[in-house]
Amino acid sequence: MNIQIFGTSKSFDSKKAERWFKERRIKYQYIDLRTKGLSAGEYRSVKAAVGYDALVDKDCRDYKELYMDYRAPQDAEIALLEHPWLFRAPIVRNGRFATVGYCPEIWQSWD
Repeated sequence: MNIQIFGTSKSFDSKKAERWFKERRIKYQYIDLRTKGLSAGEYRSVKAAVGYDALVDKDCRDYKELYMDYRAPQDAEIALLEHPWLFRAPIVRNGRFATVGYCPEIWQSWD
């Protein structure tokens, strides 16, 4: 398994995801969404697995301030990559599989 956890330091679900993998001694790579974000290739892979709507935090104040609902789909995706704090956390990725949020029942099936 090649696990990547994209999370934020203030997200309790990100901390729970890290703890879940640590307790099972599964190696993972942690990437801070606020500083690093997702690359375009990682974004396409995760979006293919979970969909655009699952990735975006529409309750975020910046989502409304950036008028994300009124942008063309391609423009919204560019803005999303430029402002990674609009993603929901954690995004846990294992190759072409991905989840958004705390989903231990799905991670268990990745063995």
